[in-house]
Amino acid sequence: MSSVWSPAGGWWPTPVAWKRNTAICYACIAVASSLVFKVSAEKERRPIPPYKHIPSQRWCKHAKVDDPSLP
Repeated sequence: MSSVWSPAGGWWPTPVAWKRNTAICYACIAVASSLVFKVSAEKERRPIPPYKHIPSQRWCKHAKVDDPSLP
C-alpha cells in the first residue's frame, strides 16, 4: 500500500496542537501590538494644533502641551 504525502497535510490536515499554537500566536500578536501602541502614544507630537479633535489625543502623552485648547 502506498502512502500519500502533501505539503498541505494529506488526509489529516489538522495538526495535533493547533488550538494551543493558535492561542500562543494570538498572545504574541497582542503583546507586540500593545508595545507598539505604547511607544506610539509616548512619541506622538503635534507641532501645529489640529483644527478639529483627533481621537488619538485621548491617549497621547503630550496632547495638552501640544494643543492648549483641550479641556
